[in-house]
Amino acid sequence: MGEEGTEGTVHLLCLAASSGVPLFCRSSRGGAPARQQVGPWRSGSPKLEGLPFSVIGSLNGVHMFGQNLEVQLSSARTEDTTVVWKSFHDSITLIVLSSEAGTSELRLERLLQMVFGAMVLLVGLEELTNISNIERLKKELREALSGFAEAAGTNFASLVVSGRVVVATESWWRLGTPEAVLLPWLVGSLPPQAARDYPVYLPHGSPTVPHRLLTLTLLPGLELCLVCGPRPPLSQLDPQLLERWWQPMLDPLRACLPLGPRALPAGFPLHTDILGLLLLHLELKRCLFTVEPSGDKDPSPEQRRCVLRSFYTLVTAVHFPPEPGQQEDKAEDAAQQPQVPKACYLVSGTEEPGTGWRLVALQSGPRRLLLLLSAQSPVHGLRGLATRTLHALTPLL
Repeated sequence: MGEEGTEGTVHLLCLAASSGVPLFCRSSRGGAPARQQVGPWRSGSPKLEGLPFSVIGSLNGVHMFGQNLEVQLSSARTEDTTVVWKSFHDSITLIVLSSEAGTSELRLERLLQMVFGAMVLLVGLEELTNISNIERLKKELREALSGFAEAAGTNFASLVVSGRVVVATESWWRLGTPEAVLLPWLVGSLPPQAARDYPVYLPHGSPTVPHRLLTLTLLPGLELCLVCGPRPPLSQLDPQLLERWWQPMLDPLRACLPLGPRALPAGFPLHTDILGLLLLHLELKRCLFTVEPSGDKDPSPEQRRCVLRSFYTLVTAVHFPPEPGQQEDKAEDAAQQPQVPKACYLVSGTEEPGTGWRLVALQSGPRRLLLLLSAQSPVHGLRGLATRTLHALTPLL
C-alpha cells in the first residue's frame, strides 16, 4: 500500500457498516509488505494490528454519528495523518489512515474504491451486501404469503420456524397480544405433522366462538399457519395450490430455517461478546429474541434466558416508562417524575476477573434493546456496543 521510499504508515480498516464490527485490518510502513489481521475482532484484544480499540471505535463512531444526523463525513486531517471514510451499499465501511507525506484525499478515496472492488472480485457483491438482502427476502415471502392467504380465503397467515413467526400478513400482526404470542407457542409445542386442523379460541378476538388453526409443513422445521373459520376445508389446500405459491420460493424458504434458535439471518454481523439479546418494538408490539447467537459459550441458553428475563423485569419496572397499552400514570404524577433514562447497565461477577456477565439496556424511540454480554466486554464500551447493535438490528424490526 505504501510507495517505495516513502516514510509513514498506512492503516486500512474494514468494518460492517451497520454494527461497526471490524472485519479485517491491513497495515504497511515505509514500503514494507502489508500486514493483515482478519476478524472478527474480540473486545478482549487491546489492539487491532497496531491500532488501539479506542481509536477504531472513535473513527467508526464519529462516522456513524454524522450519518445519524444526515451529515456525510468523508475525510479529515491532523498535523501528520489524513483519514478518509467511505461506505459501500450500506453494508461495508472502509477507513484509511495515512501518515505518508503528500498524500491526498483523492488518492486515498480511489484506494478505498479499489479495495472494495477487490472484495467484490473475490467474494461477489451479494455476499458483501447480505444484510441489505434481508428486506428483499422479507418482501418476497410477504407477497407469496399474502397471495396464498387470499387464495385460501383468509387474511390471517404466517410462516413459523421453531415457534417463531418470521413473516406474517398484516392481519396476523394485528391479532391481540394473547393470541399473537400463544399461537406460535402452540405450533412449536405440537409434534411434527405434515398438516393439522386444530380448533382454537382467540382470547382477545373470539373467546367464545372457535376458529380453526390450519398448519402445513413446507420444509422440515418450517410451517405455514392459517387462522380461519369453517372454510376452507383442509383438503382444499391441495398440493397444486401449495406448489403454485411455494415452489418458486424454495430458496427464500430455506433461508428462513436458520432463524429458528438464532433468530438472525446467517452471516449477520453480531459482536462476538453478545450472549443474548431482546429487541422490542413498542409500537408494533413485536420483538426479536435469542440466547443462542453463536451457541458455543457458557452460560447455557436456559441460564441466559433466565438472566435476560430478570434484567427485562428490572429495567421495565425501575428505569423505563410503561410500554404502550399499560396503565399510564396520572398527568400530575408524571410531571413530578425525574427525567427518564435512555440507557442503563448491570455488571455481575466482578469479584473474579473474566467471570459473570454484563447487561445493558438502550431505549431509542419505539425500540428497546437489551443485551447479555460476556464478562470480557469492557464496561466503558457497553453503550457504544448497544448503540451499534441497535443500528444493525433496526432493518429487521
